[in-house]
Amino acid sequence: MTETAVRVLAERAVAGGGVPRYELTEWREEYGVAAGVTARDHAFDLSLHSETPIGTAMGRWQALRHAVGAGFEAMVVSRQVHGCELGVYQGQASGFLIRDGLDGHVSDAAGLLLAVTVADCIPVYLLAPGGSLGLLHAGWRGVAGGILERGVQTLCEVAGASPAELVMHCGIGICGACYEVGPEVSEAVLGHAPAEATALDLRDVLTNRAQVLGVGQITTSPWCSAHDNDRFYSHRRSGGADGRMAAYLGRVPT
Repeated sequence: MTETAVRVLAERAVAGGGVPRYELTEWREEYGVAAGVTARDHAFDLSLHSETPIGTAMGRWQALRHAVGAGFEAMVVSRQVHGCELGVYQGQASGFLIRDGLDGHVSDAAGLLLAVTVADCIPVYLLAPGGSLGLLHAGWRGVAGGILERGVQTLCEVAGASPAELVMHCGIGICGACYEVGPEVSEAVLGHAPAEATALDLRDVLTNRAQVLGVGQITTSPWCSAHDNDRFYSHRRSGGADGRMAAYLGRVPT
């Protein structure tokens, strides 16, 4: 079997709606899917754990849903725990739902906007034939625990598809050059532990695992949340002081 090539695909800044964000414009044009992430402009923090007044925070989330496009009647996000549990949503949905304990979502519903919060961890966007979608929050714990493998399997079950039919993009997060980890993290993610701290590129790990799974199309973002910190939030670079971005994915209603 020929190994799937990995190509670079850059998110582009999108204007409109009062929400700073970067999108995969090719996905909207080719697949009818909105896939992107908010930016740090105007302190647009979407953390679910911040001291921002609840009215302000919910207003930002609703502004995001409306800015992404007309017809998104529902949105779901979770208070993440760096695990591997996924929410699955089939059929129609409405309203704004906040779940607990999930680090990803899979859906076959048009008009439902999936969201995860990120500030260095990698948002993984998955697309199956027919428009079923998956969005994963992949930090080192989730990668080590197999969140990509679970996401691919769950999406294939929902869509009745094979991994070879999926399209995957590893989105904006911290790059290997900016992410130094200790031996215990390397052991958990890579299965071997160097004697000292070393760089870890989560997007490389994820794309390599996707190749092993047989995912048909794989792309990765060139943006880094840490060294492009003027555009994006970075937990590592800020020493934990930064806010959170929202990565989002939804099939645009016709």
